[in-house]
Amino acid sequence: MALMPVAEALARVLEHAHPLMPQPVKLQDAHRRVLAENLAARRTQPPEDVSAMDGYAARAADVANVPATLKVIGEVAAGRPFAGEVTPGCAARIFTGGVVPKGADTIVVQENVRRDGDTITVEVTAPLNKHIRRAGLDFRKGQVLLKTGRLLSGRDLSLAASMNYDMLSVLRSPRVAVLATGDELVMPGTEPGPGQIVYSNGYAVMALARGEGAQVTDLGLVPDRVEETVVAIRRARAAQADVLVTTGGASVGDYDLVQKALASEGLDISFWKVALRPGRPLMHGRLGAMHVLGLPGNPVSAFVCAVLFLSPLLRKLSGRSDIGPVTESACAGIDLPENDERADYMRATLALGPDGEWVATPFQTQDSSMMQALAAADCLLVREPFAPPLRAGEPCGIVKLPL
Repeated sequence: MALMPVAEALARVLEHAHPLMPQPVKLQDAHRRVLAENLAARRTQPPEDVSAMDGYAARAADVANVPATLKVIGEVAAGRPFAGEVTPGCAARIFTGGVVPKGADTIVVQENVRRDGDTITVEVTAPLNKHIRRAGLDFRKGQVLLKTGRLLSGRDLSLAASMNYDMLSVLRSPRVAVLATGDELVMPGTEPGPGQIVYSNGYAVMALARGEGAQVTDLGLVPDRVEETVVAIRRARAAQADVLVTTGGASVGDYDLVQKALASEGLDISFWKVALRPGRPLMHGRLGAMHVLGLPGNPVSAFVCAVLFLSPLLRKLSGRSDIGPVTESACAGIDLPENDERADYMRATLALGPDGEWVATPFQTQDSSMMQALAAADCLLVREPFAPPLRAGEPCGIVKLPL
């Protein structure tokens, strides 16, 4: 199978990815979930005219000329309205959030008042409606304030709470199962034997998936045997995973046993091998409704492919509109030679230049096994296939890496 351009590969990954079904969740669990229906206010906020300051509720006409002497006839606190009426020559002590009593049409702040028993002397005028928050200033009952498809922020949750919602309908989070294959792999904390290496790929991939709001199932390590790989694939299907992510393949590399195991389960493969560096041996297909992404075995390649393909897939399944990956502008920090037939995503650091622009400086060594450089990188500097030489200071594209 010929190498597929990155853009075409991403289009195929996203082609059959549709937003998942809505589900009700508690308000506190809706952060960074996508709203599944318009949210209309169930109440008016504020429901009545309230004071924006601590002071005295009075009549503007009574304090138009100062000093003015008024009689204090009651007190208003938040949640404790005053049942009486402010009549000419009178005032009511009021605190922030208190309902403005009948008859009052201004608030005199307490700093502008001298009090002696039940009498106050107002020393600064307070015009009509001063420091009063009118009913409905924020929103009114029935007003649609949050719309379908919105990725909910913490601020949105506060607004929904003010609208009197304790449950929200959001799109279901994607379920992701991660499977690593390879006879050479041992778990962290284990002493590797001859020819063995410590497994690391899945930790970055699973963290990336969780960062996109996915529920992650770790299927662990499987040796290079078709039968055991099939068992793990069936575990992913039994868990109703929306996405199965594999990392690595047979001992010779190119996913031979993984493909064979997946094919035996009915995989509909859409591509294998992408014109991408790092990440050439990338596979995508579907097992019924379950999407399958076969990531390369090299840890850097696996993570770069997860950023470029898994993250957009999860965002689309979540119903988000900001699918990505987003290419931003920067300046190259060093000279780079012309590129070959594969798109190159070079690990690079970011720093602000003298003119406030981002400067992306790739690491000198870009080997796809080097985790230290990946951990230190801030972004991927993007070089398109057959790109001409790039000089330091010239514009380039970057994809910022998630934390």
